[in-house]
Amino acid sequence: MEAKAEAKVVRVSSQKANLVAKNIRYKTVEEAFAILDNASQKSAGLFKKVLNSAVANATENHGMTSEGLVIIRAFANEGPTIKRWRARAKGRADQKLKRTAHLIVVVADDYGRGNK
Repeated sequence: MEAKAEAKVVRVSSQKANLVAKNIRYKTVEEAFAILDNASQKSAGLFKKVLNSAVANATENHGMTSEGLVIIRAFANEGPTIKRWRARAKGRADQKLKRTAHLIVVVADDYGRGNK
């Protein structure tokens, strides 16, 4: 059985967030929390919130225990890009692209670990 959690339109680029997601994929929940606690990236704290929500969804909605949970999918999809302008010399303007991402974490019982 699987439980899923997502955070949408988070102000971090999906490319940077996927670097953190790669580190926690196929790990147990306890290992993933340890990795996220020691990671210095901004997206580590965001993934920690999403993982916490996925564990809560698994225990409350699906009746699973939190000890045997494994992260079977963790990734960041590209969200909408916020476009802003910055004034430059001689009346010109540069466009600033502020990237966003959708963070997704799926946890499953221990028997789902064979999906490596």
